Amino acid sequence: MSSDQREQQLNQWARIQLADMSIEIPECYRLVPASDDASFRRYFRYEDDSRSFIFVDAPPEKEDSRPFVSISEYLLDHGLNAPEVYSVDFDLGFMMLTDLGHLQYLKVIKGVIKGRAGAEEISSLYKDAINALVKMQSISAQLPLYDASLLQTEMDLFPDWFVRNQLKLELSDREIEMLKSVNRLMIDSAIAQPQVFVHRDYHRRNLMVTSENNPGIIDFQDAVIGPVTYDLVSLLRDCYLELPPDELNYWVQNCYRLMVAQHIIEGISLDAFRRWFDFMGLQRQLKCAGIFSRLHLRDGKAGYLADIPRVVTYMVEVCSAYKELNEFGGWLGEVIVPRLSAVEFTR
Repeated sequence: MSSDQREQQLNQWARIQLADMSIEIPECYRLVPASDDASFRRYFRYEDDSRSFIFVDAPPEKEDSRPFVSISEYLLDHGLNAPEVYSVDFDLGFMMLTDLGHLQYLKVIKGVIKGRAGAEEISSLYKDAINALVKMQSISAQLPLYDASLLQTEMDLFPDWFVRNQLKLELSDREIEMLKSVNRLMIDSAIAQPQVFVHRDYHRRNLMVTSENNPGIIDFQDAVIGPVTYDLVSLLRDCYLELPPDELNYWVQNCYRLMVAQHIIEGISLDAFRRWFDFMGLQRQLKCAGIFSRLHLRDGKAGYLADIPRVVTYMVEVCSAYKELNEFGGWLGEVIVPRLSAVEFTR
């Protein structure tokens, strides 16, 4: 079924759900697109003068909506602000959800940086997001494990999609061995950490600014049980906006103290926690460079290409801080960074 046919079917399904809630809409009314997504899911909004809802198109042959429904319940049961699922049809791949609004963290924070509001607003948003993150880590759920196999599968996207397919570079045997060594370091670090509920995409595009119980948390269907620093890295070192070093350090320390106070981590120094954070960030950035390239080359979604240079910059910075990563950092600087300028990353 084409995307246009699915959209038409979703509009018909939405009318039935709204009618069941005694909401009648004009015959000519159609849902409007609500946001873009890196997956096959699409989001649409119904909105009138008094209420609004999100309708999700998740083609069942490509997306399983069941994890979204169950994880939504976990989050809501723990007092977090997540979309409530009003109605779902797993066979069609349609859902009707609470609408958490239009204000992404990313858009609001960028607006603050441009001088549209005070810096204290940024501080309040990050504080709320970290408080919610730590609360989320207390969730006990039956979820897939973020184990060595999954971590390795993600990092394999870097040589396969980014280096070979996007940059058109072939790796030498020595470079392949270097990457294997880096991968082992990342996996060992991740597995050594306390394993908790991990949203897995807890960044500023998936957090909504809400007037009550901020933030609204979305796009959580890929949650796993995994390393304690993963969601913090997603928040503070996402691929779309870089924090100044002093602010990054402040919020890492803030979250560390909160995790210690909540007994999520015990007997771990701040330096050891920061190493976990940095290595987890490198693992995630290897994955992101590969995913963004795959979205472009396989799925025809070029919108994420412009974020790849920032991802590589993050990797170079982390490698410069740890001698066991110096060789990899040098290779990034000598081989990958120059190649970036020869490839189209702005379309």
